[in-house]
Amino acid sequence: MTVANDEALLRRLVEALGTVPGVCALALGGSRARGTAVAGSDYDIGLYYDASGPIDVAVLAEVVAVLDDRAAENLVTPLGGWGPWIDGGGWLLIGGVHVDLLYRDLGRVAAAIDDAHAGKVERFYQPGHPHAFLPTIYMGEVALARVLHDPGGGLEALQRRCHPYPPKLAAALSASFAWEAEFALANARKSLGRGDVSYLAGCVFRALACLCQVLFARNGRYLLNEKGAVAAADGFARRPHDFAARVAAIYADLGSGAEVAALDGLQALVAETQLL
Repeated sequence: MTVANDEALLRRLVEALGTVPGVCALALGGSRARGTAVAGSDYDIGLYYDASGPIDVAVLAEVVAVLDDRAAENLVTPLGGWGPWIDGGGWLLIGGVHVDLLYRDLGRVAAAIDDAHAGKVERFYQPGHPHAFLPTIYMGEVALARVLHDPGGGLEALQRRCHPYPPKLAAALSASFAWEAEFALANARKSLGRGDVSYLAGCVFRALACLCQVLFARNGRYLLNEKGAVAAADGFARRPHDFAARVAAIYADLGSGAEVAALDGLQALVAETQLL
């Protein structure tokens, strides 16, 4: 059952975080922005900044120490603290509610949107993304965000560029990840009989993550995270029938020693996705 957002909490966050030097815009993301939050869902707050005048992290640390229930130190990271793409942020607890702060460089977001419209697809290793981080995630975040604070209008201008879903991006993602799904499946087939279930499972996960990328693209939807992607794809108009149930059956077969059956099931999903 979905729940409403705590608007008083959001106003409090805007009043506090919007005063931090370098914060150009604030946006609510995740399930809270999409209206699919359930009890206990975190509040994901994007802090957008311009690299020419970045967030004053020292001031931000002072502000969040007042907001956080624990009043602890080191609640936020430096810029780049969580890797080159997630950038950094903080995990707060405010009134018993989990609030995640996520830094975002407006220039990099704008560049990612430019690349997406041109059909450019890239993959990067990033902790927290077991398949890969794609710069198009930045575009999806902006497209689906609820803008909370944007005095300069920069974030809203970027948001307008995210709709409709770019046809070149859909074509590029479909082509790139359809190929990768087949490649991962072929690697899995080669590993049969070696007793290396860990490697086999990795190949299967990679292939299924690629199929999710294809399904999101062909349905004109932004994929922000591997988490929940299978369930979301199962609700699309264009998808293999019983997609989520068949994915679950593949993993169950892997765990029971029925590796050949698992890969046969995966092969069927790959083929059906190609025909959509």
